[in-house]
Amino acid sequence: MTVFEEIAANVGLPVVVVRVLIGLLLVVVGVALSRIVRWVLHRVFTGRRTPSFARVMSRLAGWLIATIFIFAAVVAVFPSVRPVDALAGLGFFSVAAAFAFRDILENLLAGVLLLLRQPFQSGDQITVSGQSGTVEAITIRETRLTTFDGQLVLIPNRDVYKSVIVVRTAYPSRRLDFVVGVAYENDVEEACRIVEQALAGLPRLVGDPQPEALVAALGVSTVDIEVRFWAGPDQHDSRVALSAAIIATKLALDDAGIEMPADIIALQATPSFRAAVQGVGDVTPGGGVRA
Repeated sequence: MTVFEEIAANVGLPVVVVRVLIGLLLVVVGVALSRIVRWVLHRVFTGRRTPSFARVMSRLAGWLIATIFIFAAVVAVFPSVRPVDALAGLGFFSVAAAFAFRDILENLLAGVLLLLRQPFQSGDQITVSGQSGTVEAITIRETRLTTFDGQLVLIPNRDVYKSVIVVRTAYPSRRLDFVVGVAYENDVEEACRIVEQALAGLPRLVGDPQPEALVAALGVSTVDIEVRFWAGPDQHDSRVALSAAIIATKLALDDAGIEMPADIIALQATPSFRAAVQGVGDVTPGGGVRA
């Protein structure tokens, strides 16, 4: 006599009814236990890991416990289903599901790996798959970004995991640069010193490393100076710092009398240009001179 038959004999109910009731009980217990485990793990992970990690991992643990109890309920209700056969069927079903839901499972696995590796966290500003923005969350399926112009972008986790990721806020500061051109007639070394002195005291810039002004190239009409400095990694802070540095550089060079000329364009007098200016011939619509 099996356990189910003994229980049925004691309570005076058919064995089938007892099996169904026990199966329902297992499902209820499994769902309740999965919710409890999910809540506990979420509380534990919240204090130690990122919010995305706590949310996803606690949810996966709850699903796993609920699946185990539902599997046990199926075995209890259907006596012809043996645990070994059920495991074999589950393995076949898993293979079939892997092919049918390949994209979903791939995104799920990529999301779990991202949460375990944590190359970035919620609040970081990153560039991935041609999109730049602030990470809002990593869910089971996608990574949620808010772009710098206020749009929500959902990127599948598999694309994030396979792509090159630039984490802008990984370090407390990052380097910015711009180019300013001064006239050939000016003292270039003096211009570099003036730019460095102008940027040394700006509050938006990081003091260490110190700002640098280095000659980058000899242009057509200017000597190009590359100005490099360090500022906060946040997008807004870096843009404000760049604007302040450019303004300070222009004001300092203007005060020192150092010219920043525009590009010089040389015009060559062609026969049609000379004819049009001096009125010595007729110019055709195509730019030639009529014979």
